[in-house]
Amino acid sequence: MAEHRLSGLSAPTLSDIEELAAEAFAALPEAFRALCGDIVIAVQDFPDKDVLDEMNAGEFDLLGLFHGVGLAHDAASPETGRMPNMVFLYRRAILDYWAEHDETLGAIVTHVLVHEIGHHFGLSDEDMYAIEDQVK
Repeated sequence: MAEHRLSGLSAPTLSDIEELAAEAFAALPEAFRALCGDIVIAVQDFPDKDVLDEMNAGEFDLLGLFHGVGLAHDAASPETGRMPNMVFLYRRAILDYWAEHDETLGAIVTHVLVHEIGHHFGLSDEDMYAIEDQVK
């Protein structure tokens, strides 16, 4: 029996999504990236239970989440010992979204990353779409 041409395919791993996120971040405008400082991008399969409870969300409801102190609040209340700002990307929800839409996985990861970093800057949706357009 001949092997089916798709039999060797598997879902993108956490590492694959991390690689897409790193590529997406590197492609963002330099001035935008410079303002991000030491932001950490983390990929998980799902949000933690505490996040789901706090957001009143299901496992597949969140594609990403910014966690930390936005820039607008950063200067007003500097703290020592504070954890770095983080953007979480949730692989399983991203893959679920990808399966249902006509976008590339890279475009979806870029969109989620820009949207979550945009929260960091307090940007409008219009501003975030303009930044995404610079990446394309």
